Formats: sequence, C-alpha cells, structure tokens
Amino acid sequence: MTMKVRLSRTQPTLCVSLDHEPLWFSLTHPTTLNLTQNPNSLSLSLCKKKKKKNLLCCYVAVRKMGWGWWIQRQCSRWASSHSFRRILVLTLMVWGGTWGAEAAQGRGNRGSGCDLFRGSWVADQSYPLYNSSTCPFVEREFACLRNGRPDLAFAKYRWQPLGAGGCSLSRFNGRVFLERMRGKTIMFVGDSLSRNQWQSLTCMLHSAAPDAKYNITRQVDVVREPVGRVLKLDSIQGGKLWMGIDMLIFNTWHWWNRRGPSQPWDYIQEGKQIYKDMDRMVAFEKALTTWAGWVEANIDPAKSKVFFQGISPSHYNGTLWGEPSAKSCLGQKQPVPGSTYPGGLPPAVAVLKGVLSKIKKPVVLLDITNLSLLRKDGHPSIYGLGGRTAMDCSHWCLAGVPDTWNEILYNLIL
Repeated sequence: MTMKVRLSRTQPTLCVSLDHEPLWFSLTHPTTLNLTQNPNSLSLSLCKKKKKKNLLCCYVAVRKMGWGWWIQRQCSRWASSHSFRRILVLTLMVWGGTWGAEAAQGRGNRGSGCDLFRGSWVADQSYPLYNSSTCPFVEREFACLRNGRPDLAFAKYRWQPLGAGGCSLSRFNGRVFLERMRGKTIMFVGDSLSRNQWQSLTCMLHSAAPDAKYNITRQVDVVREPVGRVLKLDSIQGGKLWMGIDMLIFNTWHWWNRRGPSQPWDYIQEGKQIYKDMDRMVAFEKALTTWAGWVEANIDPAKSKVFFQGISPSHYNGTLWGEPSAKSCLGQKQPVPGSTYPGGLPPAVAVLKGVLSKIKKPVVLLDITNLSLLRKDGHPSIYGLGGRTAMDCSHWCLAGVPDTWNEILYNLIL
C-alpha cells in the first residue's frame, strides 16, 4: 500500500504509528509523505500537539528509500518552580529497516579475561570512523578541524583493550547498530559531555546513511527559586521523562566542582535545609544516591537497559601526566603512552562506583575515565567554542575520543 499525505502549516504535528509505536515530528512547511508499508501494520493519524512544557522540539531523519530507518531527537523542558536543573535530554529512536547479513556480524575477540576499559591507544590510519567536516551534527565547540586545529593525528588512534588471546573491539558498523536498536529508543541524560557523546554517535550513524534529511533544535532550561538558583540533592521530579525508554545513558560530574562565576547554582538544598555550600564530593554522592533510588523504583530490567557514562576527565595540569611545564592541553599531539595514567583517577570515580555498587537493579558503568585520561591530546584547547579566550581541556574534539566510548557501547549491546 502506498499513501500520500500533504499537510499545511495549520496542521503542525504528525503522528505515525508503526506497529503501535508512535513517531512524533513537527512540520515547519507543507510536506508530502510517501508511506509504503503492509496495511496490517501501518496506521496514519493526525495528533494534537503536546503541551509545550512536555514537548519542546523534535528531529527526524528519513531514509529516502521506503521506511528504512528513522531517527528522532526530542528535547524536553522540565518546568518546575521548586528545583534547579541544567540537564540536556537527547533521544534517539531507530525505526524499521533490514540490513541483511551485516546484522549477523560477530563481536570482536572478547574472552573471559578481556577488559574493554583497560588498555592503550595505538595509531591506526583507518581511523577516524567518519569525516567530521561532512557531519552536520558537530557543533562549533567540538569541531576542532573546522576551528583551525592544524593536526589530524589525534583522530587516528584506536583503543586496544587488555586481555589474553588478542582481546579486541568490533569496529563500529552504523547499519548493524541501527538494526540492533530497531524500534527502540536511546536517551542521553546529562550535561555537555553527554552532548559530546550524542553528537559522536549521530555522526557515526550519519556516515552509514549520509543522504538522510534532518532538522535540529535544542533548548536547555535553568529554573530558579525566589532565593536564586538552587541545586536540590533529593529532587528528581524530571525522572518521569525517562520512563519507557529502552536504553538510558546517564552522566553527571562536569559541573559539580565548579566555583566562582562558573558555578551554575547559588545554593544547595537537601530536604528543607538550604546551604550556601557543602563538600562537593558529599553533595555529589547524595545526588547520585537520589538517582539510584529512582532506578531501583522505576526501572524494569526486562524492558530498559541503564548505562552510566563514567567520569570524563580534564587536562589542565601537566604534572599529572609527567609534563610539569604544561599548564593545559594546548599543543598536545600524542596520547599518554601505556595503559596507566601517572596522576591516577579523579576522586569522583570512587564516589560513583560506590553508589553503583549498592544498586540492585543492573546498571552498566561505561568506565571511560582511564582510557580518556590517556588522551591529553584529544581536547579542543583553543580550537573550541571560545577560541584563544577560553581554553577547553574538558570537552573532546569530534571525531575523537567519544567515538571510542560509543564503540564500546556498541560492543556491549551486540
């Protein structure tokens, strides 16, 4: 059955239900859709636009041939007069499509002694996995080459895990990933490091389907109390947006140790008590414990997989990697050799692992801290959003290190 539908500006939202799973997107101009599908599994209906505070923006990429695959990005506003939030919510939905024998490709060599998160970086001229200059999803703050970074060597490294018997990762295959996640949703919940990983994943998928159409909007809200910006350690009201997602990938830490003008809150609240400040590790642990309680109460392991992106490190102190003269990541062109970072792990790692160890529901830690610590060369430095006026040794160039985070995620779900 082939169906053509033309919608005008007066009908701003379309809902397509494929096997009873809805796909929402906003129309910004008159659109004609060609829908070809078995009539027993396809229904088409117009839907009312959701309340603004629940649905803020949508993104759809449509494969030109048939249904193929669909990607949706949904940004949601958390409106509450009682809490402060600075969290980005990104949703990836994969729809339809069959990719034949590619989906049957096996994993890399992963014996019982293989640790995907311990290893070293090796030069590999077959990397990066995509051309960042042709990926429309890379924003300026991560687009190091577009911003003038003169070297490309940082993108030509492959992560080699430790383990007996030639432990290795399967190379990321976008079509296999789409088939594996067909009909499922992936949501990234976190800060700009989540956005770093999200944009990496969309570029990796875009390289598998470069002719897909797309449109993107994003908004992040900060909600204030009358007293000012308040960080609530025991509030997780926005968790209702995470319900029903097939794969959740959480992240937090980047802002917890900020002080002065860059601190994104004025007060910290626990229960009815409001503090001007408290030990940041204590606050971090309390907030993670609140999140862990939400996981215990709301996650059905048979329906949802939960991942936590480990602590993504910064490189502002060369003493920690054996180069005391370096005051930042500027000019770094090679990873730290070997598999051990001289400066050790950030204290937040122990806090995170301590909370995760107490959760009874299955939560997989994407333990990317050590492998990322070794990549002092992977940051934007002066080739980020702020240029020479804002040294960035916290985020990561794309293509780059977050691609490996996603390659490991890919191997874990194969």
